[in-house]
Amino acid sequence: MAEQLSTTVATISRFHSFEVALQLQSRQALHSIYSGLARRFLRRYPVDPAALRTFPWYQTPLEAAPRLKLLTPAQSMRLEWLAKTALDRHIARTLPDCHVFMALSGIGLAAGKAAQDRNIAYICDRSSSHIAFQNELLRNEYEMLGMPYQPISERMIEREQQEYEQADAIVLPSGFAERSFVEKGYDPDRLHRISFGVNLSSFKRVCDRDEDFTVLFVGSPGVQKGFHYLLQAFNRADLPGATLRIVGNPLRETKVLLEKFPVEGIEILGPQFQPEVVRHMSRANVLVLPSIQEGMALVQAEAMACGCPVIASTSTGSEDLFTNGEEGFILAPGDVEGLAARLVKLYDDRHLGEEMGAKGVRQAQNIGGWDGYGDRLIALCLELARTRGHDVYSAERVSAAS
Repeated sequence: MAEQLSTTVATISRFHSFEVALQLQSRQALHSIYSGLARRFLRRYPVDPAALRTFPWYQTPLEAAPRLKLLTPAQSMRLEWLAKTALDRHIARTLPDCHVFMALSGIGLAAGKAAQDRNIAYICDRSSSHIAFQNELLRNEYEMLGMPYQPISERMIEREQQEYEQADAIVLPSGFAERSFVEKGYDPDRLHRISFGVNLSSFKRVCDRDEDFTVLFVGSPGVQKGFHYLLQAFNRADLPGATLRIVGNPLRETKVLLEKFPVEGIEILGPQFQPEVVRHMSRANVLVLPSIQEGMALVQAEAMACGCPVIASTSTGSEDLFTNGEEGFILAPGDVEGLAARLVKLYDDRHLGEEMGAKGVRQAQNIGGWDGYGDRLIALCLELARTRGHDVYSAERVSAAS
């Protein structure tokens, strides 16, 4: 007799994994979700409390450490290793019966093997580029800047690569991430691109734009996000009266970059609660994300949903979200001249920015929240479960939080 599909999701923190869990829950396909955070930090997600399994002993203090300035980067890296491996072992011991186990990369080695030993399909959810590819890109960037680089540890690279090899399937959010795996020799048939969605109930236009031109950056202002390129481009654009507004937790290297590339008119607001982020996106004339590498930056679709045009590098998943010249602009990483020219274009032509913003809202709505992600993930889970001999079906989607 056919069984209803049952899945378990695992994440070290939050990331996109709770949106994934809500999509599975809306189709009655979620058995459990594991997180390394304490329950009180996960309250905003309407996941069935009976499905939530937490292991907060390492990741919760690790996430508090930067605000308290308790750990050096090397100490943080060691605690990150402990947090991931301890959660992985915990899941391996306690994994419930289900058909598919989907774990964020870095926490699925032991648990994935335990799942497969019980004929449960294992999906490695890699939300960024291939870890060795990522390490190489960042090493080169830091060397070019003459700044010390704290590399991803060899044991973490080896661990993730073992997960990639072991998994029944690897889920990736963008063409950029997918290409990094193909470049590393992975069979494209094992790679499944499922682009992230956007929570349309939370992200929408809530106020008018600022009268003065505002360039918005949301994220950790560091090398990986290409913050140094934004500083150079903002200077080169020379926009009278403009403000560069930074929303995100400053890193140790943020001060170094600001000293290397000083700018006038910058506001560093630090981390903000989601309603304030929505307000800043609604007020800004453009969101800029010139990252060196990431799988797919959620802030792009979130800004689009708020009517804010986006300028992003090709290393952000931008090409999977919007069209160059329509909802914003897409550039190669490190193209300071191109970024400055497009800032000038939007500064000089505010009507163009409004047109792009309106197109961005329509595109975000076309993405359909997270439902499209959920549909494609359910299809993959059914395929993998059936390949392992399970006679499964999926219920119709009832409702989702986004």
